[in-house]
Amino acid sequence: MKKIIIALFISSVFLSACTEETITDVIENEDIQEIVASTKETSEKHDISKFEEYELQEVIDGDTIRIKYNGSSEKVRFLLVDAPETNHETLGEQPYGPEAKEFVKQLLAGQDSVYLEFDVSYRDKYKRLLAYIYTKDGISLQEQLLKNGLVRVAYIYDPNTKHVDWFKSIQKITQKEAIGIWSVENYVTNRGYDKDVYYSAMKEENQSKADEADSNNPKGNGNCEIKGNINSKGNKIYHMPGQRDYENTVAEEMFCTEEEAVVAGFIPATR
Repeated sequence: MKKIIIALFISSVFLSACTEETITDVIENEDIQEIVASTKETSEKHDISKFEEYELQEVIDGDTIRIKYNGSSEKVRFLLVDAPETNHETLGEQPYGPEAKEFVKQLLAGQDSVYLEFDVSYRDKYKRLLAYIYTKDGISLQEQLLKNGLVRVAYIYDPNTKHVDWFKSIQKITQKEAIGIWSVENYVTNRGYDKDVYYSAMKEENQSKADEADSNNPKGNGNCEIKGNINSKGNKIYHMPGQRDYENTVAEEMFCTEEEAVVAGFIPATR
């Protein structure tokens, strides 16, 4: 079940639209819900009896939450991992950033508290708390984010290295299987994430699929401009020139008229 969900995860990345200024969803919320459901069902439940419980106030992004700590509202940075940005002042939004945040939100949905495992040092240079985060059921957020290819192992600074070997072993598998952030070669770097590499890879992938669709299209005479696409859920949708996602849509089939598309089992895109 989990392998199927991951496959949907990756395929949705390549079939979704993105531009250099605005990144649309690379994975739909429904797919994240399936991943989270599988995670809750199959993931290891760790012993949290010795950890400290705190009131959860907010999920900020894929590697930061806000809690009530000693009477104050404080940010907690997830130790030893780094998620793509969602709203950085200079980097903007990066692929898989919103998905990492949504994964954390859904994994913590319905929970009013989290359990924190601290390492040696409690804070970073920005005065944020540093911790390993667990749900009430004992699910490690860092572990699951790494397994689903939504974060990289990073910011390894002594003395907070308790789980670095564990996290690296998870990442090694995820990287080998090309899951999530690892599905695009060289998108992940030692310094973070390279959007230009991601966009270039997506452009090449889309062009390659478009060329293949054209070569396999018996109707292809250069004048048929309606794109028929099959999304990650198997829905057949056709896109008209001028619609919002037309340019970024990968065509499995091309049609000259809407009637042809309908006969072939495709429905019109809503926007």
